[in-house]
Amino acid sequence: MLFLLAAHAAVAVTIPWWQRRAGRAVWVVALVPLAVVVWAGTRAPHVLDGGEYRESLTWAPSLGLTVDLRLDALSLLMLWIVAGVGALVLLYCRYYVERDTGRLAAVLLAFAGVMTGLVLADNVFVLYVFWELTTVASFVLIAGSGDDRDERRAARQALLVTTAGGLVMLLGLIMLGRAAGTYRISAILADPPQGGAVSAAVVLVLIGAFAKSAQMPLHGWLPAAMVAPTPVSAYLHAAAMVKAGVYLIARLAPALSDVAPWRPMVLAVGVTTMVAAAWRALRATDLKLLLAYGTISELGLLVALLGAGTRTAALAGAVMLLAHAAFKAALFLSVGILDRRAGTRDIRELSGAGRRMPVLLAVSALAAASMAGLPPLVGYLGKEAYFEAFLHGGSRLAGHGWLTAVLVAGSALTVAYAARFVQGAFGGRPRGPVAEAERPEAGFVAPVAVLAGAGLVLGVGYTGTAALAGAYADTYPPGPDGPYELSLWHGFTPVLGLSALTLTLGVLVHLGRRALPEAPRLPDVQRAYDRTVAAADRLAVAVTRHTQVGSVPLYLTVLLATVLLVPGTALVAGALSPGSPLLWWSPVEPILAVVVLTAAAAVVGSRHRLTGLLLTGAVGYGVAGVFLVRGAPDLALTQFLVETMTLVVVVLVLRRMPARFSPGRTATRVRLVRAVAAGAVGVLVTWFTLVASAARTAPAVSSGYTDRMKETGGDSIVNTIIVDFRALDTLGEISVIMVAAVGAVSLIRVGGRGPGRMSGGPGGTAPTAHWDEPARTWLPGAVERPGGERTLLLEVAARLLFPSVLVLSLFLLFSGHYGPGGGFAGGLVAGLAFVLRYLAGGRADLRAAVRAPASVVAGSGLLLASVAGAVPLLFGGAVLESTVVTLHPPLLGAVKLATSVFFDVGVYLLVIGVVLKLLSAVGVHLGQDIAEANAADTADDGATARGAR
Repeated sequence: MLFLLAAHAAVAVTIPWWQRRAGRAVWVVALVPLAVVVWAGTRAPHVLDGGEYRESLTWAPSLGLTVDLRLDALSLLMLWIVAGVGALVLLYCRYYVERDTGRLAAVLLAFAGVMTGLVLADNVFVLYVFWELTTVASFVLIAGSGDDRDERRAARQALLVTTAGGLVMLLGLIMLGRAAGTYRISAILADPPQGGAVSAAVVLVLIGAFAKSAQMPLHGWLPAAMVAPTPVSAYLHAAAMVKAGVYLIARLAPALSDVAPWRPMVLAVGVTTMVAAAWRALRATDLKLLLAYGTISELGLLVALLGAGTRTAALAGAVMLLAHAAFKAALFLSVGILDRRAGTRDIRELSGAGRRMPVLLAVSALAAASMAGLPPLVGYLGKEAYFEAFLHGGSRLAGHGWLTAVLVAGSALTVAYAARFVQGAFGGRPRGPVAEAERPEAGFVAPVAVLAGAGLVLGVGYTGTAALAGAYADTYPPGPDGPYELSLWHGFTPVLGLSALTLTLGVLVHLGRRALPEAPRLPDVQRAYDRTVAAADRLAVAVTRHTQVGSVPLYLTVLLATVLLVPGTALVAGALSPGSPLLWWSPVEPILAVVVLTAAAAVVGSRHRLTGLLLTGAVGYGVAGVFLVRGAPDLALTQFLVETMTLVVVVLVLRRMPARFSPGRTATRVRLVRAVAAGAVGVLVTWFTLVASAARTAPAVSSGYTDRMKETGGDSIVNTIIVDFRALDTLGEISVIMVAAVGAVSLIRVGGRGPGRMSGGPGGTAPTAHWDEPARTWLPGAVERPGGERTLLLEVAARLLFPSVLVLSLFLLFSGHYGPGGGFAGGLVAGLAFVLRYLAGGRADLRAAVRAPASVVAGSGLLLASVAGAVPLLFGGAVLESTVVTLHPPLLGAVKLATSVFFDVGVYLLVIGVVLKLLSAVGVHLGQDIAEANAADTADDGATARGAR
């Protein structure tokens, strides 16, 4: 099962690459879900006999985090739906999608993998992760390329509604797990918890399920999502994603259906949604919108059946789950063919499509007949079963006789809108856009035919359908009259009469729908959603108008004041003792403290930006000196390198800004408030540090690291912690660094300057030549700057030092496991080497030094670190586990290699890539930026002088 998830991810990632070379060969992508269908088929005999398959991946054993997967009868049923419909939809994309096929196929396949993980998950947290990933995939697929306003709006609405429901559901699942004492779903089902907390958890979980499965009044996002391409609607919003909420209800119902709020909620919401949405479907003129409201109606029916808590209802729900996936996906795909060939899907414009496309009419009518519940189709089997469930529901459904009448009404409306779909889409004589429509290719219609034919096969072969659906239904005790069995003929029974009544009423409603009185207008949930979003926007504007005033000092003052008031008050109220710390450990520390404090005080009084930056760097170097004195050379080295890189990057940024700080004087009272806030926070942090150190009673977390260092093959405790003991933290941190770099580059490039003058100063006047100005251009990037801004000494020194600095960075990388250094320090040193090349030769010389794009270097580093952490799983180890390997190369003797070095190489590459990314953003044009900065500085000085006058 883990392999199936990995296969989906791997193929989805590589699709955009090979699809550009293989054309529109989407059928290759369909092989992955087809393989899942075959794999599930090989496991079916054991599962249908009551067995199950389990797999588990230990992620963080100390935290109890494991990826638990389980294949049972319900998972098998859902797996066939997800993979089977997914394969057919991908084959359909070959004819439907005209451009950007690779992207759509990749996201659809990724979604299929996420749904596979969701239905196999046996841990509430794993289920929630896959649950939210389906939301993300749905957002991407609905939004498309992001160019269309309606698509963006619908994607945002689906994201907000389903994510909010998912967060509510997560709280309920956590409460349920805490009450049960386990977060494994199968364990919760085997021994259901009791108590008031469970009732509250049930309500929260059901709200999340209702939002995901578009139950009223949380259904508005599904009709809005019909702006997505038809394959997306057929797969996500008919066959797969919206089934997630139904699946969760079906999964938990055997254990929780008797909890007080469960059954009233699922029955009331389910049948109300069924009838109200069916009525809306009857009034729709857009075929996709008709099917969307029909989907909401049938999802309501599934919620009521699978949440009712009886065997017959569960059997009917499982059958309808299969039936709905087949007929609704088929009908959506048929609408896509009509839209592609006729150019419209409006019932008022379509006429005669049945005569132009007889094969499509036949298969669509077959699917619509299954939706209406005509024999011998699988929809008829499900309809008979759910009438039986509620007509003879036993003690669990006692007092709910009204449900039978509501189900009859909902089923009749289903028949009516099924008939309206067929007549509206295919009836009449060919005219308008249909008259010139071309007949679709056989491959275009084939997926529709397979899905519609599946409804017939599952109906005629009801014994196989009964085996598949009954395996799940048997988790419930049989009804009062024994277990109900699926059959096309049970004799002349009241259930048969109800089924015939729904068909008759449905046909009458369809024929007389124009004469029907207007039903009471239901609340417009779309308008309610729009008003809620608009109110939130207005509130945000009102709040930010008073809080976001564009003053960074004000923001910092507010943040510092909050720190003082909240944790500061708690610290003072606790009256905790700071202990008796030593003033210093070494006589050098007071000297370093004076340097740091003097530099910090000088920063406050500086008026030039560069001066302030250099003084801030002096503070950092002084702190690095403290680390060195305290016996932490690794930390000192990293601090020195970070400060140096920060100085270089910020200086490059300062080239775009005036040399002086903004003109004008700040009021004395304001400066006093800022000084008090800053000083108070410094006292608070110092006091908190001393109190925290004195309050320790348990051994330090790192106390056992020294004893276990031999297992890693390392001698440096710092590097061992980074790449072995706390490697997961490191992986998260480098991911954050990469995300932050991408964000910073995006912000820097917003409103970036265009090409400017090639002159070296204001007004186009070249600066005075210097003694070391090169007489000719010999570096690739030398033409970026005028001669006066070049220095032959720096250009030659950079070329000579560059290889040596790179060798030093590699030495730090590979020696970090045994002494000061490591991937982060080595990457910073290499980054400084590339900075030197940039300063000497510009962007062109930097490109000559490193051929790969910065994003590729950084991405390769993150990928290498992730793969290095996952490889131990293939050998039965834990994630990010390191092993010492002893090699015996010729002439070198025994060489020990810790596999964590590959993780460190990934860190090394990522840091280099981030540095290159920042250089590409802040280093636009050296000469241009200097000229513009000088001009801006001159303008500022003039403004200051005028203000003084």
